[in-house]
Amino acid sequence: MARSMWRGAISFGMVAIPVRMYLATEAHSAVSFRQLCPHCQLPIKQQRHCPTDDHVVAFNDVLKGYEVSKNQFVLIDEEDLDKLPLKTTRTIDIVEFVERNEVPLGLYIKSAYYLEPEEVGVKPFYLLKRALEDTNKVAVAKIALRDREHLSLIQVEGNTLLCNTLNWPDEIRSTEELNLPQNVKISDKEVSMATSLIDNLTDTFQPERYTDDYKAAFQQIVDQKMKGLKITAPTATQEPKVMDLMAALRASVEATKQGKKKPAEKPAARAAKVKVAAKTSAARPSAKRRTA
Repeated sequence: MARSMWRGAISFGMVAIPVRMYLATEAHSAVSFRQLCPHCQLPIKQQRHCPTDDHVVAFNDVLKGYEVSKNQFVLIDEEDLDKLPLKTTRTIDIVEFVERNEVPLGLYIKSAYYLEPEEVGVKPFYLLKRALEDTNKVAVAKIALRDREHLSLIQVEGNTLLCNTLNWPDEIRSTEELNLPQNVKISDKEVSMATSLIDNLTDTFQPERYTDDYKAAFQQIVDQKMKGLKITAPTATQEPKVMDLMAALRASVEATKQGKKKPAEKPAARAAKVKVAAKTSAARPSAKRRTA
């Protein structure tokens, strides 16, 4: 059973709903490396040394310190952090409700957490879920997690509620830092061709159709090196070059049209259809029998 990473309550108005929080995502395909000694090629050890007398400090003995001035620290432990004068340390404090389509998730979204009601909070939890569904709204809230307070969003996700932590507005960089050209001329024909290409490639979002191929490709490299084989680089991608945009769009549209065509039936499928047709034909009375 999954282990909750946080316990507290959703709070709005005079309502408090006891909940548990669980990570909604997990990484599977990351490739990890060990740091090796260049001589014996075995893992090296990383140790923490005291700068005063150079003795090794065990990880469990390391203290947390907040620097208030040069080499002056205030010691902080987990109990101190639990006593922060913030109601969001044990509460998801809903500030307001907004229309679902008003939140620009692309820039703001960070992490995702499932919420599960405690036994005493089941009814108000699902009442909030139903109300969010009926009004098509999401809740903007604040919660303290991992040494900082987060802006967050609570929304319906399947049969539960999802809490997404968000970037604060001052954490989002401005596009003014980019070198973006102004007044780019685009013809109506180019727009029409581009929208045709988009239409041909449009489908329903089914994330299970997509796979992360990096780990499998990396494993091929590992296998080849273990066998002493020479590693060959893939064909280099050509550098971008000036092209005829309309010609490229037209070729792309034609290619996607071919992809949209109904795939040819497999021989087994055709044989099955012929067999069914034969049975149907045999079951029907002939014309001579009908006129007899």
